Amino acid sequence: MPQRTLASTAVLSAPETLAARPSLRAPSASPEGIGDVVDAGRRSGYAHLGERRLPTVGRLVAAARGAAAALGGPALWPTRRGHWRPAPRAARRHAGGGLRVAAVALEPNSFVSGPAPRSARPHGMEVLYLVSGRAHLITSAPDGQMRSASELSADRVRVMGTAGGPGQGGHFLVNTGDEVAVVVRVSA
Repeated sequence: MPQRTLASTAVLSAPETLAARPSLRAPSASPEGIGDVVDAGRRSGYAHLGERRLPTVGRLVAAARGAAAALGGPALWPTRRGHWRPAPRAARRHAGGGLRVAAVALEPNSFVSGPAPRSARPHGMEVLYLVSGRAHLITSAPDGQMRSASELSADRVRVMGTAGGPGQGGHFLVNTGDEVAVVVRVSA
């Protein structure tokens, strides 16, 4: 089928196209007119756009790993089993800037519930880190039905958002091993 061209267009072959075209100059990039780039780093006059100093997931993970390393031996493990307790000072030393470090020791076949929701900090986050033993994290529905069960594995951090409030179900930590399980929780 023959190719038709209109009077205002021209069809050039490939070698002629490259030689006949003048070199195209790339437009220079300028942040002028892009408000988000130009205003970056300046304070906003709007309170709802103010800076929030929330810790990053990386800070929480680093604090959890440092606290777990400090709790490496049974001498610093919580003596009261089945209850979240503030971690010893040696473990809390790895967290700063408003991070809270707690630890729990669970006997075999025992469990502990997650933290109670705090309405004052709606953007809270927490991480769990297994120090010793074997444990599973159980998520339940408001009616008590189990939604999910996932194993906490060694050298892996479990990142969680805080519970959503009344009627949102909960989290439970269950020792599924034959020895005492120790878990560190770092909250923001």
